[in-house]
Amino acid sequence: MTKTDFLVIGSGIAGLSFALKAAKHGKVTIITKANEDESNTKYAQGGIAAVLPEAKDDSLEHHVQDTLSCGAGLCDEKIVRIVVAESGERINELIAWGTEFDKNKSGSFDLAMEGGHSAHRVLHHKDITGLEIETKLLQQIHQHPNITLHTHLFAVDIITQHHMGVIVKRNTPGITCYGAYILNTKTGKVETMLAKVTVMATGGAGQVYKTTTNPVIATGDGIAMAYRAMGKVNGMEFIQFHPTALYHPGTYPSFLISEAVRGFGAVLRTIDGKEFMQRYDERGSLAPRDIVARAIDSEMKKSGDDYVWLDCTKLNIIEFKKHFPNIYNRCMSLGIDVAKDCIPVAPAQHYLCGGIKVDEHGQSSIQHLYAIGECSSTGLHGGNRLASNSLLEAVVFAHRAYVHASERLEFIHYNEHIPEWNAVSPREVAEMVLITQSRKELQEIMSSYVGIFRSDMRLKRALERTRLLYEETEELYNRWEISPRICELRNLINLSYLIIKAAMARTENKGLHFNVDN
Repeated sequence: MTKTDFLVIGSGIAGLSFALKAAKHGKVTIITKANEDESNTKYAQGGIAAVLPEAKDDSLEHHVQDTLSCGAGLCDEKIVRIVVAESGERINELIAWGTEFDKNKSGSFDLAMEGGHSAHRVLHHKDITGLEIETKLLQQIHQHPNITLHTHLFAVDIITQHHMGVIVKRNTPGITCYGAYILNTKTGKVETMLAKVTVMATGGAGQVYKTTTNPVIATGDGIAMAYRAMGKVNGMEFIQFHPTALYHPGTYPSFLISEAVRGFGAVLRTIDGKEFMQRYDERGSLAPRDIVARAIDSEMKKSGDDYVWLDCTKLNIIEFKKHFPNIYNRCMSLGIDVAKDCIPVAPAQHYLCGGIKVDEHGQSSIQHLYAIGECSSTGLHGGNRLASNSLLEAVVFAHRAYVHASERLEFIHYNEHIPEWNAVSPREVAEMVLITQSRKELQEIMSSYVGIFRSDMRLKRALERTRLLYEETEELYNRWEISPRICELRNLINLSYLIIKAAMARTENKGLHFNVDN
């Protein structure tokens, strides 16, 4: 059994920025199940949205209204205004930590335009913004004496009264988090880590779907853990499919073609070369993601094609290579010369707008448990996330959670009566084929029945199929030696259930949820 003041689960922008601040008040332990830099943050291309003081043709109110409009009337306006108002301070902190955002010849920030925005307000570092931020934050983390970062530790479950024999239900008052049970993937042992404050910063759940831009670690672990601990979740039906993932069969996860490319002037076309977005929205190729993804999906279904074209051939290729070197090089490696050839693109799962329900301080319904970043549901995104608001939300709520938690730290005490992990012994060695096949089945079910377009029949069928997978997986989980693969499958099934049930409960089409029977 080990103790820490702050336990941070996840090493993306949210977890790292929280840790750097919380370390002023106590010992911080960061755990991540993979390498330290492997997170959804690392793969964020476009940038981070913010209205800076020097903006002449933009305003905080414009950013607020763009966010509200994109969220399909389901955003919490109070939260939107908080995030937008605090954006400048958080950007300055990232810069102070070493993040370098691109500037133009005059020395001002080179702000990009993306879908759903009414002005150029996206700060970026070429087309690898997330990697730049992640790298600079990790450099700061390693220099701080109060922070310890452990890789290849898998959080199995958070610890509550349930583990001491108390019956805990969804609406039980006073549910409290005391830390987490952690699987050391190198030793195979489950360790107990007590914490005064536990922070979920575990990212999204793209691996629920067959086609996603998320890395293979994005299995919704934090949301599943919180839900099993009887925490509240919200907005799980709102799955954002990025309209323009590079279509290249056999590549997994899908390579993202940033929305900033369309902001730079690229145009979507059908395979026969015709523009089509104007028929769906007056903003054309720069409409919000939900509209563009549905439009592309509709065009693909009508034509029978597997993709549409993203036409960059009329753009300044020198500037394109300067702004999007990663995208340019990936396309060239596949024989696609963007100066002459259109890029084949198709929608792919990209972001989860729902998650662990939190208040304006990032605090969940479970005491001493905070959730920040993509695994949380703050109210900012509503029914559809505005491009480049995700990194912004992560740093704003990391700060707010830090302020709230640090003010209460001295009044929180360790629970010394936590039992060790209750492992049934001996356990059988897992047959990996059963895990991998169930994971493939789940991804097929979710992609076919709970994708961009849904129906009552599809959702009913998805629920029936996932229920069977749940029963099979729980049986295996209780028999086999514990491993990240079986835990991830279990978490993915939990997430799928939450997505399906939320989709079935929503009787109107809003934002990213579209049921053809509504």
